[in-house]
Amino acid sequence: MLREYSGVVRRCVIQFTGLVFILGSPIALANGERKGESALKSFYESSWERQPDSKSYQYRVEAALARQKIASSLLVSPASVEVSQKTDRANSNQGASETILGLNIPLWLWNERSSSINLADAEYKKLLSQYYLSQLRIAAEVRDAYWNYQKSKIESDLALRRHENAKSLALDVEKRFKAGDLSRADLHQANGALASSEAFLVEAQANVINAEQRVRSLLGSEYFRKIQFGDIDKNIEPLPKVPEKLSGLDSSLPIVVALIDQLEVAKKAVDLAKSQTRASPQLQIWTTKGREVYGVPYQQSVAIGLVIPFGSDARNTNRLASATAEMVDSEIRLSYERESVLNNVESNAALVKSAQMKLAAADKRSNLANETRQFFDKSFRLGETDLPTRLRIELEAVDASRQAAIAKINYAVSVSNLRQALGLLPE
Repeated sequence: MLREYSGVVRRCVIQFTGLVFILGSPIALANGERKGESALKSFYESSWERQPDSKSYQYRVEAALARQKIASSLLVSPASVEVSQKTDRANSNQGASETILGLNIPLWLWNERSSSINLADAEYKKLLSQYYLSQLRIAAEVRDAYWNYQKSKIESDLALRRHENAKSLALDVEKRFKAGDLSRADLHQANGALASSEAFLVEAQANVINAEQRVRSLLGSEYFRKIQFGDIDKNIEPLPKVPEKLSGLDSSLPIVVALIDQLEVAKKAVDLAKSQTRASPQLQIWTTKGREVYGVPYQQSVAIGLVIPFGSDARNTNRLASATAEMVDSEIRLSYERESVLNNVESNAALVKSAQMKLAAADKRSNLANETRQFFDKSFRLGETDLPTRLRIELEAVDASRQAAIAKINYAVSVSNLRQALGLLPE
């Protein structure tokens, strides 16, 4: 039965390792993303390649499989051989000689072997779930860095457009001031608006640099120069379906699965500690061949012994108490996280709906504000609108465009956060 189970485990490792190689395939260098994949997914996969957990995982799997093999062995530790030789050549030299050959075989305690097998299997299962949690942790960092970069880039583009509009307006006001159509106060107002737009532009460009540095720390300088971040609309992740009743969802969430596996490891460790009440006994087999003086035939004998160490209450209590503390801690964390992750999913699902409504309202306001700006821009050129009104309409249009762009980013972020809460990797 154990041999069959080990075969299943090995097949799972091969399949899971294959998944790792898929996730770890290099990013395309031509356009910064793989064909048919979003920039966000390429960003994540390239970031995951650089993580220590990605590099060391196959060795951790090998170590877990080795622990399973050790736990399923017939002996608690390798047997040992002892050889000794006794002779009287150094003193009386009467021909006395004795050769002793011994074999020490460490034995399992009662239930120790089965408990060790169960613990090794539970640790292997925990390794898989912890590996996926590591991927999710990197996915959370990537999502946050990616959308923060997109947000800063949009704000920079909007600040640049505001600056260009303010510059164009200032030039127009200057021409009309020289022609005597506008006052110097109007010229100062236009130049003030231009200076304000320059300050916003510099701040927005600084935010882009900070966002780039964070992305660079995840991607590395080499990949950062080659990746393209793409359009926002093409990189909004698919909206996942969330069941109306979340009570049955927690058992499938990765963090809960990982905590369940951790609790199982703690329980198996308690079982093993209960079985290890003393050091391992040893079966000893000795064979002796010797003679007392010259001319006497060699005599051979065989002896069998059993070494049973005494138990230590303090040592056993310490081991059992430590294992029990880990089990209690895992139980409490699991109970806490079950409720927490469900609340997180419910909260993020509500935020997605809210972001959708805000996006629709912001788009509507932006369209109306930009149409209004066109009307007032034309009327200002015809001399039908004063400069303060024109500046106010310009600021309202820029603010509406910014709010619409930010609303789109916030919606994309809310979808990514919901997928993160559900334990889904970037797509």
